[in-house]
Amino acid sequence: MRTVKYGENSMIVSLYTELFGIQSYIVNGARSVSRKGSANANLFQPAALLELVVYHNELKNLQRIREYKWGYLYRHLYFSVMKNCVALFMVELLQKCLKQPEPNADLFHFIEDAFIYLDESPESVTANYPLFFALHLTGFFGFGISDAYSARDHVLDLQQGYFVSEQPVHPYFLDEPYAFITSQLLKVRQPAELQEIRLNQESRRVLLHALEQFYSLHIADFGSLRTLPVLQAVL
Repeated sequence: MRTVKYGENSMIVSLYTELFGIQSYIVNGARSVSRKGSANANLFQPAALLELVVYHNELKNLQRIREYKWGYLYRHLYFSVMKNCVALFMVELLQKCLKQPEPNADLFHFIEDAFIYLDESPESVTANYPLFFALHLTGFFGFGISDAYSARDHVLDLQQGYFVSEQPVHPYFLDEPYAFITSQLLKVRQPAELQEIRLNQESRRVLLHALEQFYSLHIADFGSLRTLPVLQAVL
């Protein structure tokens, strides 16, 4: 979610929606000095899950919201430094990946579930959550890593997205123990399983940097993640 000031008391928000994909909306009066206006603006925070009633016109680039309210009210995400940093990382990653307006219901529900799981997860799960989310998100964009790790194929070629037996000639790869850890993370299907994967700060740093490289190799103009240094410091 992105917000930009519009006029004296309104704003334009960019949202990822279930029915229409990425859309930009005018929210009138959301920045009003009244208590109601201030409360309305608080709904449009990064990672917010909202229920919307909108006016949609496919011929327009800017839509209007008629009604909006919380779709899910977080209990911990906005109050925990660690969870909030993870959420901001997830939001930035999505912003760099979601460039077309086409809807994708499966992706939408994956994202929705991911933020709800993050809100409810214990700290032992939260620490590995960015790795879990970034790895499993790739599958929705057609460049997921094929989990065929073995004693023979123990090097992860980040350029090709699969495990190989020898280090490639380019520098974009993960060797042991990080290739094995990536394979274990790919096998995780429910976030609660993440607490079984014990990682230290250095391991998370290496893996997050590798995933940033992996995305930049497969998404044009991906650049670097501004939230990554903060996330690494917190984790």
